[in-house]
Amino acid sequence: MINVIRSRVGNRAKVLAVCSGVLISGGVAGCAEQPGGEDAEEVEFASADQAITANGDPLPGISAADFAEAKAAFATVEGLDDGLGPIFNEKGCGNCHTQGAVGGAGVQIERRFGTFTSTGTFNSLANKGGSLRQLFTVGSFTGAGGKACNAPLEVEPPEATVHAGRLTTPLFGAGLIDAIPDSVIVANANAQPTSIRGVVNRVKVLLGNPADPNQVLNSTHVGRFGWKAGIASLVQFSADAYINEMGITTQHCIGGTSLTTFATESKPNGIAQPAGCDDRGPGGAGIPAGTDDGVGSCAGGLTEIQEDVDLFFKFMTFLAPLPRLAIDPNTNLAGGTAFNKAGCAGCHLLKDYVTPAHPANGVPANFTFRPRSDFLLHDMGTLGDQIGNDGDSKATTRLMRTAPLWGLHARTKFLHDGRASTIEQAIAAHDGQAAASKAAFNALSATEKSAMLAAMKSD
Repeated sequence: MINVIRSRVGNRAKVLAVCSGVLISGGVAGCAEQPGGEDAEEVEFASADQAITANGDPLPGISAADFAEAKAAFATVEGLDDGLGPIFNEKGCGNCHTQGAVGGAGVQIERRFGTFTSTGTFNSLANKGGSLRQLFTVGSFTGAGGKACNAPLEVEPPEATVHAGRLTTPLFGAGLIDAIPDSVIVANANAQPTSIRGVVNRVKVLLGNPADPNQVLNSTHVGRFGWKAGIASLVQFSADAYINEMGITTQHCIGGTSLTTFATESKPNGIAQPAGCDDRGPGGAGIPAGTDDGVGSCAGGLTEIQEDVDLFFKFMTFLAPLPRLAIDPNTNLAGGTAFNKAGCAGCHLLKDYVTPAHPANGVPANFTFRPRSDFLLHDMGTLGDQIGNDGDSKATTRLMRTAPLWGLHARTKFLHDGRASTIEQAIAAHDGQAAASKAAFNALSATEKSAMLAAMKSD
């Protein structure tokens, strides 16, 4: 049952909807009428901005000096002597995350591959370097002890029958997303009609924020980062990108235990490089042999995240959402109403999230934000990339996380593989659980489409 409470803000109608007992400001998240319904509730596409004035601004909670230090680390271009390689996708985080400001979406498309077994389950071809294929190699260089080294370039092996691209995702507001309680994402799924109900992706925490009791090492937490929502912790997201995108391996200390999950070098097409020929990472006292950088000894119950990973984490945590472009309030309302009428708000929720009273990661408490995502996995039919974990069914490989829709005005590529250069093209590619909403969008009047697209492009 939907209880709708209307109030007046200036001359505009604002809607509060209560779905399954959860108060949602500004939208009818997960409990909207069926796509195309003429009685769709009026709802603003965007709620009030929270005093973020410029692209790349930090959220409150970090000093200007600390944010500048973290941003500089994020933008640093790495080299062989930093541990870059033997294969990699870019030489610095900031080289990929460029659109709108440092930390934004990118235009690079990384590559994934795999195949399906005779029983129909996914095989990442890990022994061939899958499922991620790094695009570059450090090539020929002088390694440890003057050794002549030549790291080969990865290729997609002939055994691969699935080939997919992955676009660099924007990181604006990532710390706010990191602070969302699991229960809120679970409630998103419970509130959705069965025809579009998403899947909560519960994953193991391989490296969490030591200050967050919900991110205890090896515990289970709701995934929310990445195109498949496969990572639940922003700290882990940092370490994972450092090794997979730049080839820089790291060691950490958690409660006196040396954590080496991210300490193994990538192997070009599954072939380990000769000792001393993966890169020229600095290593150091107490850091496992072959690991590029780390904390060192974990004696005395030490808990410490490797410095670069920690700085990346801090930068992403406090990088604010992009401010919206100016938009007429009537267009904002008409656009949100059309978005809701088409059924897009069933997954791209027009709902305000609010950070907890005491966020463990330090972002502002009781901060309202609207990323327009349920952070659930949905069957996207032909739009699904068919990449998964070993043993996943074909249906599972079609699941994709609902992408947040904030900051669209700073982007030039859309969808997981960047195939769309316009929002209209992205909508046209939707399939599976989103097919009905695509059809409903096509059935909107020209005026409704114009308002909806204007609202989206202002965000």
